[in-house]
Amino acid sequence: MASVTIIGAGIFGLTCAWEIARRGHRVRVIEARHVGAGSSGGHVGALAPHVPDNWNPKKAFQLDSLLMAPEFWQQIEEASGLPSGYARTGRLQPLPDQAAADRLQDRIQAAKTRWPASMGMHVTDAPATALRPLSPSGLWLQDGLTARIAPRPALHALAEAISRKGGEIVENSPVRPEDMTGLTLWATGSAGLDDLSARLERPLGKGIKGQSALLDFAAPDAPQVFADSLHIVPHADGTTAIGSTSENSFEHDQPDSQLDDIIARAVEICPQLQEARVIDRWAGLRPRAKSRAPLLGHWPDKPDHFIANGGFKIGFGMAPKIAVIMADLILQGRDQIPEAFRLT
Repeated sequence: MASVTIIGAGIFGLTCAWEIARRGHRVRVIEARHVGAGSSGGHVGALAPHVPDNWNPKKAFQLDSLLMAPEFWQQIEEASGLPSGYARTGRLQPLPDQAAADRLQDRIQAAKTRWPASMGMHVTDAPATALRPLSPSGLWLQDGLTARIAPRPALHALAEAISRKGGEIVENSPVRPEDMTGLTLWATGSAGLDDLSARLERPLGKGIKGQSALLDFAAPDAPQVFADSLHIVPHADGTTAIGSTSENSFEHDQPDSQLDDIIARAVEICPQLQEARVIDRWAGLRPRAKSRAPLLGHWPDKPDHFIANGGFKIGFGMAPKIAVIMADLILQGRDQIPEAFRLT
């Protein structure tokens, strides 16, 4: 039986911890603040696929992970007794004109080729939903693959599932040298990218500020909306999330006027949100690797140490499969990491 220490209780750290504990090994998660304190603790939870045209290994990896998600999150809910907020509800995107709809035919055909038949894309002029974005053309692109997750409940369900499997979650704890005497996985978000870049003396990525809001608007069965670069995601608990900004430069990591701007844009997109009360505001630094793909593998100069970082906008969607391949690497030495994800 192996014993693994995981630094960081965000989505990568916790999913990897669960997979290791599920296989019968000892696992200890150490978190400097609290579960979901970093970029995983926002509101949005849009598990949206990459477009199916111009196919590549990164898109194929993400698709595999998205298709693993229903069984993965059901397993977590059963093990923890807590909801994750997962559901495959699809997505609507308003189209500006008929020409835009015509240009999408190749993409729609690619979805038929790459995605499961029941989850493809189509253009509709009559989406049945309680949250319909305005469309100047009266047309929308709809897909059946996109899903949602409630980030904070999902993380707490993961932590509870790990604990019930015999794993240990240690919060509000600095990392001490004696904590890292064996197999160790670093899943420490933007701070971890900064540290890795400094140690290797080359830029590997950085934190990008994101802001999101949670509104008191119930449309639990509605497809999520993507328009004007915004995700509008109805959740099962009667709330709707809006986000996120992507800020390369910023003076602080707290919510500010840019969040007010995206709330106003969301209301313009979906006028149904006009009277919805803002329940919560969030801001944080999301780890974007220079390659824009997750960074996975061995820590270059630390034997028995490993990295899982760089989730940026796709962390929750990628996490189920990343957990499997990182557990294989850590526990068995089996390396299945895609070339585009390697820390080189």
